[in-house]
Amino acid sequence: MARTLTRRHRYSADTLFDGVYRLTERATAVFTTAGLTILYPEPAQHVLEPRRLRAGVDPVEAFDVLLTEAVAGWRSTASCVGVEVSGGADSGNVALSAAAAGFGSVHTFGLLMGGRIGRLQQDRRRRLVDHLGLWDTAVPAMQYPPFVPGGVRERGLPHDPAGAFYQEAFDVLRGHVAAHGCEVIFTGGGGDEVNACHSRTGGELPAAEPVPWLGDTATEALAQVDEDLAPIPVLPVPTLMAFGLHNPAYLGLGIWPVAPLVHPRVVRFMEQLPQEHKRGKVMFRDRLRRAGLPESVAAPTEPENFLAVMESGLRSYGLPLLDDMLRESLLVDLGYVDPVALARAREHAERAPVVPDLLCDTLALEVGLRSLA
Repeated sequence: MARTLTRRHRYSADTLFDGVYRLTERATAVFTTAGLTILYPEPAQHVLEPRRLRAGVDPVEAFDVLLTEAVAGWRSTASCVGVEVSGGADSGNVALSAAAAGFGSVHTFGLLMGGRIGRLQQDRRRRLVDHLGLWDTAVPAMQYPPFVPGGVRERGLPHDPAGAFYQEAFDVLRGHVAAHGCEVIFTGGGGDEVNACHSRTGGELPAAEPVPWLGDTATEALAQVDEDLAPIPVLPVPTLMAFGLHNPAYLGLGIWPVAPLVHPRVVRFMEQLPQEHKRGKVMFRDRLRRAGLPESVAAPTEPENFLAVMESGLRSYGLPLLDDMLRESLLVDLGYVDPVALARAREHAERAPVVPDLLCDTLALEVGLRSLA
């Protein structure tokens, strides 16, 4: 809980609930009469620094072959597949490989943002889908912001309190994927992580900023924030943690989510790739250009983001919900809260140009805990 309240999330078998565990990458769950034991594997080995390319080697061509092989490996499993397409370079590259892999049918799905960014995103998605000759379904995300009436959180249905904030919009999108009969959904997950330019020899995390409003128990627990962590995995840790937010809802519908950009062979290839081919996702963008896609698709000047969706949900539905919940909160004892300070904080949240991320964290956690209580 201390990790959650301070946003120091860690990859571990631990969860918010006693007796509920996460089966981390390559770990083993052993059930005996004595109970459940999670056995961690040995740390995975990684390439510590990039290598120099041999003369005449084309990294774009090598990446094209690797990624398409990773996607095509699912041909014997599924005839109808979907691809999450945002309009960015990551999902665009996955869509290229899905279209080339020889599936019976390929559908694309995506959330459309609002305003000018959304119009640019819609144009990029249309150009990509038309170029590849795929069937597309787009969901207007602004109609399904966090805490929207009728959504899983507003109705108080059981759900993971640590799940994605924009779950309501993705719930609608996942419904379309299921309705089209897709057995596998390919995503662009992990594209940022495999393109990150960093040294694996310096593994120290930066010191976290103190959180002054924590209670004594949570403050004491922070001393153990880095205990019982899963060992170094094959895939990037942020990618695995994102899978935990995004993938379970697909699995609940009988759809298998796959992120080919972090296939182990692709991960190892990207670790060895010189940084000049990764910085700014140069190689990903060059592959899109070679496929005949315009510059607006290969390197958009205004990429999409969820900021407007988050703002809409928090201001329109989250803040009023928070007002109602504070009186019976599981996390806040109003007897110890200065009412003047609380009113000032509420007014600031209403008028601030950006609703704080921590407010969304706390509200989502509160709603999730109440749904499971």
